[in-house]
Amino acid sequence: MTRSIKLAMLMASAALPLSACTSSEGSAPLQSASAPVPEAPKTAKNVILFIGDGMGISTITAARIYEGQKRGESGEENLLSFEGFENVALVKTYNTNAQVPDSAGTATAMHSGQKTRIGLLGVGPDTVRGDCASGLANPLPLLGEEVKEKGLALGIVSTARLTHATPASVYARSADRGWEADAAIPEDQRGLGCDDIAVQMINADWDVALGGGIAAFFGPDNGGRRAEADADLPAQWSARTGGTYVSDKTQLAAAPMDRPVFGLFDLSHMDYMADPERDESEPTLTEMTAQAISRLKDDPEGYYLMVESGRIDHGHHAGRAGYALEETVELARAVQYAIDNTDPAETLIMVTADHSHVFTIAGYPRRGNDILGLVVPPPEGGEEVTEAATAEDGKPYTTLGYANGPGSIANLAERPIPETGVQARQQAAIPTGSETHAGEDVALYATGPGAEGARGVIEQNVIYDIIRRAFGWD
Repeated sequence: MTRSIKLAMLMASAALPLSACTSSEGSAPLQSASAPVPEAPKTAKNVILFIGDGMGISTITAARIYEGQKRGESGEENLLSFEGFENVALVKTYNTNAQVPDSAGTATAMHSGQKTRIGLLGVGPDTVRGDCASGLANPLPLLGEEVKEKGLALGIVSTARLTHATPASVYARSADRGWEADAAIPEDQRGLGCDDIAVQMINADWDVALGGGIAAFFGPDNGGRRAEADADLPAQWSARTGGTYVSDKTQLAAAPMDRPVFGLFDLSHMDYMADPERDESEPTLTEMTAQAISRLKDDPEGYYLMVESGRIDHGHHAGRAGYALEETVELARAVQYAIDNTDPAETLIMVTADHSHVFTIAGYPRRGNDILGLVVPPPEGGEEVTEAATAEDGKPYTTLGYANGPGSIANLAERPIPETGVQARQQAAIPTGSETHAGEDVALYATGPGAEGARGVIEQNVIYDIIRRAFGWD
């Protein structure tokens, strides 16, 4: 190398700012005395994750319209409470072995940071479903465990059974999501070290758990379905923790605020909001969310709260869009409560779904048309639009429908006039006993510290990373 080239290189190096140079160990860049220190990203004291089970994009759109129409508006201009959040992402929901996922694999992704196979909870994709030993050999991290290890409070709320896939993903590992009670575990898999999900729940560390699923915690003597006739897991939990077990909203309201609370309000899933025979002693999702926040908020280290609207999914499976939309509106109401009763500077609130459904919004209905009604075309929409409001059999059809499900019209000698209204079962194309999940992306809405992670198109397990980064754990 010539002397002139060496001199040029030396002068160029001298011209670099100190911040571009590294220490002798090659570690972090040195800062000049006058350079401003970058502000550390704000961390969240609390994180609330709302999961609308089965709440795909079409469900959100239809629920937006439905909510507005319940107020006497046309509906299309309405926004659900969480649709105003400033950060939005699309989430890829596939399981490691399935294009269209189930709730166990998707919820595990959100609460462990890793995708897994359909039907597995808290265990990796090398697990053979239904094989206890392989489940024990492939454990995944559980966000609920880490929350408690870090000294935070933990809350779990669901309108489904608390042993069902989504709430169970917070605290349980199982080689089969169906092992909710010991009687559900096949005899050849018992005694090998795999506890059923209900037992795992009462042995886990949490502060608030509210939802359905009484039967998994009691034996037949108490109306349950555990193998032991007089089994009473809530009593065991109360004896271990000093917490209060409650079975209706009056007992919940009266339970001491300074102790853990365990609420089971239905033998199986909780009643639909739109059920005309709904048990009014059951708290709504908003009421359970309010109780959870009020009981967790005073923890000096903060809290993690998972709130699931589990019956959106069940309404769709039954082919009853009105039931699913009413549950979605109730979820939006619960989110609004959280917005109004938390500090936005210290609480990350996220709203997402575990998967979508084969649920459609079709035809060319006029603006403000009853979202649960028949397609009525807009005036002066043109001949093609007008003709599309009537099917080729000469009969009308509803705006909402399903690609498959129990409302199938296949193989019928004559398609009936479709039902309308909240109680209606929408017509479907392909006959299946239960309408199925769908595989398209779902939305993630976020606001608060760490919400900027909800951008672009992301894998579902990244939600776990967003939560951990928001808490400042990375």
